[in-house]
Amino acid sequence: MMADLKIENRFSEDQCQKLHETSCEILERVGVRLDLDEARDLLEKVGAKTDADGMVLIPPGLVEEALKTAPKQVVLYDRKGHSVMPVKDRLCYFGPGSDCLNIIDHRDGKRRTAVLQDTIEGIILCDALKDIDFVMSMVLPSDIDTTVADRYQMEAMLSHTTKPIIYVTYEYEGCVDCVAMAEAVAGGEKALQGKPNVACYINVISGLHHNKDALRKLLFLSSKGLPSLYIPSSTGGVTSPITPAGSLAMDYAGVLVGLVLSQLVREGTPIIVPGMAPGQLDMRTMISTYCEPERGQSQAMAHYHGLPMFSLGGASEAKLVDQQAAAEAALTLMSETLAGGNIIHDLGYLESGLTFSFAQLLICTEIVSWIKGYTKPIPVDEKSLALELIAEKGPEGQYLDTEHTRKHFRERWYPDLFERNPYDMWASEGGKSLAERASERVAQIIAEHKPESLPPDLASQLRKIVEKTSIA
Repeated sequence: MMADLKIENRFSEDQCQKLHETSCEILERVGVRLDLDEARDLLEKVGAKTDADGMVLIPPGLVEEALKTAPKQVVLYDRKGHSVMPVKDRLCYFGPGSDCLNIIDHRDGKRRTAVLQDTIEGIILCDALKDIDFVMSMVLPSDIDTTVADRYQMEAMLSHTTKPIIYVTYEYEGCVDCVAMAEAVAGGEKALQGKPNVACYINVISGLHHNKDALRKLLFLSSKGLPSLYIPSSTGGVTSPITPAGSLAMDYAGVLVGLVLSQLVREGTPIIVPGMAPGQLDMRTMISTYCEPERGQSQAMAHYHGLPMFSLGGASEAKLVDQQAAAEAALTLMSETLAGGNIIHDLGYLESGLTFSFAQLLICTEIVSWIKGYTKPIPVDEKSLALELIAEKGPEGQYLDTEHTRKHFRERWYPDLFERNPYDMWASEGGKSLAERASERVAQIIAEHKPESLPPDLASQLRKIVEKTSIA
């Protein structure tokens, strides 16, 4: 967890107000396409109208009511029931992403398609890393039927870590099964609702088009009082305006739709909104970018509304674990932290979200550790000022053997992966690059770390749910 750090928003209060008003005007004047009758019916019962083109027009009053009842904090628990992620204000938490098609194997440095064992090894690695606060599935296993792969991913996450889980499902039925698995581990429906250790990441087509599966997941999770991350996925210049303000206003109109629906189903339902800017298309390469500097926009809107958010950092457009990968990871992690993003995901992403790297993930955790050292409050008191010691030692004094130094030197930040040894010592140990050291450390951790296992009866219950979907 990152310390609460206060800085100015990317947008002013007046600009946030203008963006909010524009999003509300979009909902009232343009409307949204909802591919689920149940969602349309819910809105129509409280005053929304559906026009001749099937667009649902939502009055601003519904948005304002939803903003009053949506929680300003979502607490995620670990598997043991401990509150470990109070998602609120400017508290920052860090973890990987989900569903990359490829992986750079830390054993040989080669890029290949991912398999289920990569998910399992990645979860074991995340469980061991103290600066990883939550887990996601990281890769989409190619050796599993993609229609049921989400159940295998959920089984791996529930089985190999006690940390909170952000999960993705590909269809509504997968969401139902994943919740059933989480309820089994938590001790039942009420137990999971009271201390949720999982939250579902729901991707929506765009701010103005909400697909059936996304809506079904949202309504299902809201009926159970479980947290969801409702994230419209417009792409600036393609499915939304190219300008940051226009794309954000349109996407946040979609966010407000999810907010309203969740509160209509169950007032007080926890919901997490985007803290990452709408995707932008690089018009030179036609690639959707992950590391553009136009950041801090959605965080400003989430802070404006006082809502917990899902942010993005630690990713890179680089194809290798190289200098670009480290630079972009550092820039995005620092900017997300300074903007007050809450759940910061995609650490370890390469190739604009197509490839994952455990070595890159490890480098990201070292960067996070550095940022935590940077943002940690520095005490200024009698002990830290050491005035009496300074007076005792005088101008020629040395402090190496003092009790003060022995007592306080460990309070400083020390690298675990970054190199600080003298050149000769570095060379004598093989003269290895950061990527090489990270790969070796990954192999060591995966070989040595033993996550806390599920009891056999719970493991058996999860296996039955997975096997049922595989047979079907």
